Amino acid sequence: MKSAVETLNPTRVRLTVEVPFEELKDSLDAAYKKINQQVTVKGFRKGKVPARIIDQRFGRGVVLEEAVNDALPRFYTDAVREAELTPLGQPEVDITELKDGETLNFTAEVEVRPTLEIPDYSGIEVEVDAVEVTDEDVEKAVQQLRERFASTTPVERAAEDGDVVTIDLEAKVDGKVLEDGVAKGVSYTIGSGELLDGIDDAVKGLEAGGEATFTSQLKGGPAAGRDAEITVKVTQVAARELPELDDDFAQLASEFDTLEELKADSRRRLEERKRFEQATQAQERVLEKLLELVEVPIPEKLLEDEIRTRKHNLEHHQLAQMGLTLDKYLEIQGKTAEEFDTETREAAIKGIKTQFVLDELVSKEKLGVNQEELTEHLMRRAASSGMSPDQFAQAVVQQNQVPLLVGEVARGKALALVVEAATVKDTNGQIIDLEDDEDEDAEGAEGSEPAEASAGNKGEGEEKSES
Repeated sequence: MKSAVETLNPTRVRLTVEVPFEELKDSLDAAYKKINQQVTVKGFRKGKVPARIIDQRFGRGVVLEEAVNDALPRFYTDAVREAELTPLGQPEVDITELKDGETLNFTAEVEVRPTLEIPDYSGIEVEVDAVEVTDEDVEKAVQQLRERFASTTPVERAAEDGDVVTIDLEAKVDGKVLEDGVAKGVSYTIGSGELLDGIDDAVKGLEAGGEATFTSQLKGGPAAGRDAEITVKVTQVAARELPELDDDFAQLASEFDTLEELKADSRRRLEERKRFEQATQAQERVLEKLLELVEVPIPEKLLEDEIRTRKHNLEHHQLAQMGLTLDKYLEIQGKTAEEFDTETREAAIKGIKTQFVLDELVSKEKLGVNQEELTEHLMRRAASSGMSPDQFAQAVVQQNQVPLLVGEVARGKALALVVEAATVKDTNGQIIDLEDDEDEDAEGAEGSEPAEASAGNKGEGEEKSES
């Protein structure tokens, strides 16, 4: 077999392959055997029909077609391997010549990963928010904890801010009660903002047995985004009583003996959270700088597939679970279809560029993934998916997604490498050392591109099927 590669553009090539006929022998033998099992010829036992009889009865062309269909994937894969290409998706194959007993010639056009030049990234500099926890932040955190331990006592008076009311709700659109528009015995804290817009003003001033009607835009369900007439009836008013902020409260709400110890722990936790947010911010900004340094040609078909995948996932999974259509979602978001398409395209391009660049870094820096790293990543993914590690691992194996997880870990390590080489300063001008957080957080920054993996997964899956 001889093959040659013609570069059509930075992301598409044409393979020209010439196959001597003798290399089709195994596929021809397999074709005759397969046809033998499918046909019945009088005078011959099933499976024992000679090749010349099959040619006479059914035509040599049928055998050649079966043999070529069997052999093409193998010859194509050999040509790809010989040319050291990384295909993305299935090839467009055209048989240019087939001469019985002489030769098989074909071409295959396919999108490939572009060749990237990764420049020196050690000069990247980014600025992130400083880690600052104020006394006000600590007091707010302690107050939130205090509210979790609040008790309620029914009162016979009009409802006020901060009260907990028990209410019945009924929603009508165009004068008709919605199928899912009735709820009874709902507990609601006035001022929390956890229910419909306008409900606070409606229930304040009502006593048990009181009723009010107001108009509000529905946030979920089949009528999401539409204005509805809401009738609310208060069945109970209860005052919230907060525990005193003292050592007794600290012992009630935590493992600490004193309020000061509780506040000190709250400050430490807030600082840890802000450091995590700072590390994530650093990774995102370093990644943006890295992408600016690298020119990445985008395969057009891969981009179209990625855009289609993102739209499908949003419309048929995320929005479907919320009872929303895409049109209704855009209405709620205040976006036009054109704006949505532009944003989706930009996000898809960034996702593909991110994966290509990080994969190139993985190759350039020869980054490997060991079993311990893979296991840790699997545990984190399982936790975020709400599955047990065993369930998640079983699903990964069944769906042949182990290479996907390996790729995620490797790309996380590549990004961590760039972050480590970058200069990260906070808004106070202080240089930040993120080395301790990189391994865990880099994957989180990569995951900030929701459909980033889908472009790469598609390529990896299709490459596997071709090899």
